Amino acid sequence: MSKFVHLHTHSHYSLLDGLAKIDQLVDRAKELEMPALALTDHGNLYGAIEFYKKAKKVGVKPILGVEAYLAPRNCTDKIHGMDNKYFHLTLLCENNEGWQNIIQLVTKANFDGFYYKPRIDKQLLREHSKGLIALSGCYSGEVIRNILANKFEEAVRVAEEYKDIFGPNNFFIEIGHHPNMNPESCEKVRNGLIELSKRTNLPLVATQDIHYLKKADAPYHDILLAIGTANSIHDQNRLTLKDGDFSMRSGEEMAEHFSDIPEAISNTVKIADRCQVDIDLERTILPRFTVPEGETSKTYIRKLIDEKIGNRYQIITSEIKERVDYELGIINNMGFSDYFLIVQDFINWAKERGVVVGPGRGSAAGSIVSYILGITNVDPLEHNLIFERFLNP
Repeated sequence: MSKFVHLHTHSHYSLLDGLAKIDQLVDRAKELEMPALALTDHGNLYGAIEFYKKAKKVGVKPILGVEAYLAPRNCTDKIHGMDNKYFHLTLLCENNEGWQNIIQLVTKANFDGFYYKPRIDKQLLREHSKGLIALSGCYSGEVIRNILANKFEEAVRVAEEYKDIFGPNNFFIEIGHHPNMNPESCEKVRNGLIELSKRTNLPLVATQDIHYLKKADAPYHDILLAIGTANSIHDQNRLTLKDGDFSMRSGEEMAEHFSDIPEAISNTVKIADRCQVDIDLERTILPRFTVPEGETSKTYIRKLIDEKIGNRYQIITSEIKERVDYELGIINNMGFSDYFLIVQDFINWAKERGVVVGPGRGSAAGSIVSYILGITNVDPLEHNLIFERFLNP
C-alpha cells in the first residue's frame, strides 16, 4: 500500500484543462496501490458523484473537493481590469458538513460570483469553512503569488489569514515539484514555502496538481490547453505546462522528490485518513415547496385540491372523493407532496403566461391529483387509468 495520497487532481470536468476521465484516474490510483484519491476540479463538482461511486467500487477512498477560484475583493465585484483576476485555493471535504459547505460555496460562486470564472471570496469561506480542509494552492494560489513577487511578509500574512479562517489544524501549505517548468522560480517557491511553514507553524503537504494520467499524455494536454485559452499551438507566448510533469506519479516517485521534507508526504495520508464523506445514494431527496405560514405540504396540497376540484368536476361523487383520498394517502406517505406542489406551480405558471404545456404523458396521467391540480388534462376516471402505474405503494 502506497504511503502517499494525491490530494490535488483534475479530471476532464476541469473543462479544457484536465485530460483524464474519472474512471482512468481511479483505476490508475488503484494500480498504484493508493488508499485514497482526491478530486479537485476547477470551480465545479460536476464529477463528484461519478468519482464517489467509481472510487468506492474499486476500494479507493474518495476525497471530494474543488480547486476554488478566489476573488481578490468581494466575489460580487465585477469591474473589468480589477475583478477578472483570481487566486486558486484547494478545498477538501473532511466530513458531511464539509460536503454541504462546499456545495454552498460552488453554488454561490456560480450564481453570485461568476465573472469569467465562478468565484468565491474570503467572507464566504468564513461562513462555510466548517468541515473543510484547505491547501494553500498551486502557482496561482495567493501564497505562492506573493512569494514569486518577492512579498514574503505578505505571503506570511495571507497564510495566517487562512489559518484563522479554517483553523490551525485545517490549513496546510501546499508544495509541488515541477522543476522543469522554470528551475529558478521553482527553487524560489520551494524554499519560500519551507521557510513560510517554519514561520507560521503550518504543516507542508505535497501535491502533484494532476492534469493528465501519464507523462506520455503531456502533448495531448498541451493541445487541450491551447484550445481552452484560444491560442495557436505554435504560439510561443501562450500558457503551457508542457515543460513540467503533471501526470499521476507513483507514491515512490513523490517520496523521492520530497525526500528532504518527508513530512510533506506523510501529511497526505494523515489528511486522507481524516476525510470521510458518506453520501446515501439510495435515498430520494426531493426539494421542499414553500407553503404559506401555518401550512405543511400535506395540508396545503389538500387545500389546493379542495379549491380546484370544482374546476374539473361539477358533481363530486363518492368515487372521486375516495380516489383523491387514496392517492393523497400514498403521495403523503411516500414523501411526494412537495414534488406535486412544485410541479403544479411551474405548470400553472407556464399556462398563465401562454406557454404551451402538453396534456400529460406517461404514468402521471393516471393520477387524479395531477388532473385536479392542473398538471395533466386527462381524467383518469373517465379513461380508467390506474394510479399505481405512477406511484406504487
